[in-house]
Amino acid sequence: KDMSNSFLRRLIFDEKIRSLVIQTLIIGIFAIIIYIVTQQTAYNLEKRGIGTGFGFLNMSAGYDISIKLIPYTSDSTHFRAYLVGLINTLLIAVCGCFLATILGFLVGIIRLSSNWLFRNIAYVYVEFTRNVPVLLQIILYYTILLYLPKIKQALVIFDIFYITNRGIYSPAPIFKDGFSIVAWSFVIAIISTIFLKKYLKKKQEQTGNQYPIFYINSALIIFTPIIFYYIMGMPLDFNHPVLKGFNFKGGMVIRPEFMGMLLGLTIYTAAFISETVRSGIMSVSKGQREASQALGLKNNLVLRLIVIPQALRVIIPPLTSQYLNLTKNSSLGIAIGYADLVHGFGGISLNQTGKAIEIMSMVMVTYLTISLTISLFMNIYNKAVQFKGNA
Repeated sequence: KDMSNSFLRRLIFDEKIRSLVIQTLIIGIFAIIIYIVTQQTAYNLEKRGIGTGFGFLNMSAGYDISIKLIPYTSDSTHFRAYLVGLINTLLIAVCGCFLATILGFLVGIIRLSSNWLFRNIAYVYVEFTRNVPVLLQIILYYTILLYLPKIKQALVIFDIFYITNRGIYSPAPIFKDGFSIVAWSFVIAIISTIFLKKYLKKKQEQTGNQYPIFYINSALIIFTPIIFYYIMGMPLDFNHPVLKGFNFKGGMVIRPEFMGMLLGLTIYTAAFISETVRSGIMSVSKGQREASQALGLKNNLVLRLIVIPQALRVIIPPLTSQYLNLTKNSSLGIAIGYADLVHGFGGISLNQTGKAIEIMSMVMVTYLTISLTISLFMNIYNKAVQFKGNA
């Protein structure tokens, strides 16, 4: 009896125990609700003669996908269609985030420029782009691409690139024996630059001598694979596109659906990133710039070495949100026929199999996993750029 009274008193007055009990009850109630909904859904499906399970993934998809980076035919399975859609989604997300970051940083810096013309052009771009729905912009850019010349009247650039309303045709690389060594040399060069940068920065702090780290690393990344390319006997050839009949044969093509998505997502997201960059730069005290200029540093060095490193601690958190938004907005590709995860697997496969719950669950879990992965790496980078003080 005394023990029970003691437990009740602790439950009532001990904040930690009370909080733990309440959280446990909430999680338990939530789990019960999910179990009831799942059981009821399974019962209703069984009553209507609708089977459940993921066995359909091994069935033939029966439809083709125009944009694919891995081998795929109409005889491939639905799981293969899922992989193709996933890769296409990741492709547009990675390319979009990369280009939007570059454009966003440029526009954000221009917004703070003393040049009246450039500053106001950037202002108009940001205000227009942020206030027009991204779906309308994607459709607009895709429509413009469809008005490019037809196959017979293709725009020719350097006799190897052909711009048409069906896409941009270019030579396709053919990798020969020994190219893997060239690729590995490029990877090793990138890893080497990371360690070299740390070493030169540490040496700079010790001696006070400033080293051209950017130029050294750039030369290492560019010339290392070039040297190995010639050492290995140039193990790379190209298959050029040739006009035969009503279309080009050979080479590779970048479809207007991909370009429309890339332009729409990049231009739209870059406008938001530019405002994030602008606010981050403005958060750095004006005295920092004045002190740097008083020491004789040029404006470009002040921005690169003083302002940007301090502004990153403000820029990174909202930048993460923009990366997540761009990745999730890639699902809008269904409006112009871009073969992403939602268009193919989440659309055509769903209509053919009728497995709405299973397919939508896979699509939702996939986007959740991608988003959590982006958040994880951005949080790691965010911690790396934060100011570190003594405890």
